[in-house]
Amino acid sequence: MIVEICVDSLDSAIAADRGGADRVELCAQLEVGGVTPSATLVRDVRAAIKCKLHVLIRVRAGDFAYTGAEVATMLRQIEVMKSHGVDGVVIGVLDRNRRVDIADTHELVRRARPLTATFHRAFDQAPNSDRALNDVIVAGCERVLTTGGTKPDGAEYASAIEGADRLRALVKAGNGRIAVLAGGGIRAGNVAELIARTGVTEVHSSLIDYSALKPGSPFVLNETQVREFISAIRGQ
Repeated sequence: MIVEICVDSLDSAIAADRGGADRVELCAQLEVGGVTPSATLVRDVRAAIKCKLHVLIRVRAGDFAYTGAEVATMLRQIEVMKSHGVDGVVIGVLDRNRRVDIADTHELVRRARPLTATFHRAFDQAPNSDRALNDVIVAGCERVLTTGGTKPDGAEYASAIEGADRLRALVKAGNGRIAVLAGGGIRAGNVAELIARTGVTEVHSSLIDYSALKPGSPFVLNETQVREFISAIRGQ
């Protein structure tokens, strides 16, 4: 089981690493869903941790339908992150109909090589999860971060536990072609149930109570939180 912890500070990244995380996803501004972190932060985190480091590439908050200029900016951001020794990038582009933009996503993936690419939770806004999964595979991503896609009424699942049945279906549909990284409200108290119900082999959590997260007041993880989360996964 691969455990990815999402962080937006150096201290939290160090806590995740020391707590036993297999991978850190680094971003900035978690209160808006995350944007690309500064090159300085990426450099400092890379120097401080031993586990895998993936970096979010998202030029702004809001929707995931980007202009050509915004895509060009993200391509340049990828080059910067590669120069700082990261192991992967977290990306995703949708079109105006909220379908996966295969061409732009593929260009981001191509620019990132030989790093791995994760398609982020923009996936959960796509109206047809099965089609979206295939599109993400065609675009070249190795994994997709999701709560399970969309409900029949088009709404997003509130958490990975709520979307557990769809997560299981996505794992089956992926059939080894892509890893399904479950994320969304996963905590020590529900992660074992989630794994049992879905069959995922990768889980993602920030371990943050987002309702209490205020702009300008970053949440800092501690090592104990991470250890407790991993213990719940591994039955220790």
